[in-house]
Amino acid sequence: MARITLDNLAHSYLPNPTTEDDFALKELNHDWTDGEAYALLGASGCGKSTLLNIISGLLIPSQGRVLFDGVDMTTAPTADRNIAQVFQFPVVYDTMTVRENLAFPLKNRKLETAEIARRVQKVSAMIGMDNELDRKARGLTADAKQKISLGRGMVREDVNALLFDEPLTVIDPHMKWELRTQLKKLHQDFGHTMIYVTHDQTEALTFADKVVVMHGGRVVQIGTPQDLFERPAHTFVGYFIGSPGMNLFDATLNGTQARIGDATVDLGKSYAASGRTQIGVRPEFIRLHAGGSGIPARIDRVEDVGRHKIVRLSVNGTEISAIAGEGDEIPAGTDRISFAPEGINVYADDWRVAATGEDAA
Repeated sequence: MARITLDNLAHSYLPNPTTEDDFALKELNHDWTDGEAYALLGASGCGKSTLLNIISGLLIPSQGRVLFDGVDMTTAPTADRNIAQVFQFPVVYDTMTVRENLAFPLKNRKLETAEIARRVQKVSAMIGMDNELDRKARGLTADAKQKISLGRGMVREDVNALLFDEPLTVIDPHMKWELRTQLKKLHQDFGHTMIYVTHDQTEALTFADKVVVMHGGRVVQIGTPQDLFERPAHTFVGYFIGSPGMNLFDATLNGTQARIGDATVDLGKSYAASGRTQIGVRPEFIRLHAGGSGIPARIDRVEDVGRHKIVRLSVNGTEISAIAGEGDEIPAGTDRISFAPEGINVYADDWRVAATGEDAA
């Protein structure tokens, strides 16, 4: 296991980058705590795999350093970093059996036969392939081959870090849940530093201690799932995390109040911000009203998804979402909305603004 430090790290695929836009990975400084499980989360092309490949040694960064426990490993080959990496598409040896594939990294490290057998048996049970150990990999399905790749990554107990690059893409939905659970248990049992790349928020939030959200080559927030939900540091985090994502309302601020269209909203706290200001409110914190004060709104449709209802409304020509409990009555004649005070976030040019006297973190 290792503490992984990214020092002034950035990368461009261009030979002579001159502006920030030329960098696929914008400048980053961060310590990955020894023994924690992280998820790199973001849309395709946001820089997740670039960052993972720099950590693993498959890519040398344009600038900055990668350190393992304080030792500079920036230009060290992958073999010297003592990491295990599992890729999006399965990498297996077709002429070997499942058992031989799982045992391969252990035989390379000259472990004793009995210890190899113990680990192979344990991991094969975790990936649900203990009854197929003597089958050749060639005839297996894509998801079975990917389970072998996962198993090879998990079979070593001495690695500095386990890196997963969207490893469950080809796995069927039921098995995805099982394997995520097994990966979480592996982390709890052995305390490996784990970094898991995904564009799926469910995978990220159920796997990781901390989620690293990336957007446009930049890390926009690192935090626990609760942090990302309650206090999104960037509007992209609010949009990307949650289903539906956070609602955004263009607003004009005036101390403890905001003007949204023709309505005035009490923010409960004082804010000072410049640039384009917006109020961010998750659907769970939208309240529906018939008459009275509030922001004028019109219900367009109601979607019953079983656990709750998603109410789609129009506010000043923009569609927003509210969530109502399955047993909750939607007020007849709903024509106004308001915000639960604890669910209000304020943004200026997409970045969260702390209230006066509030810690911005």
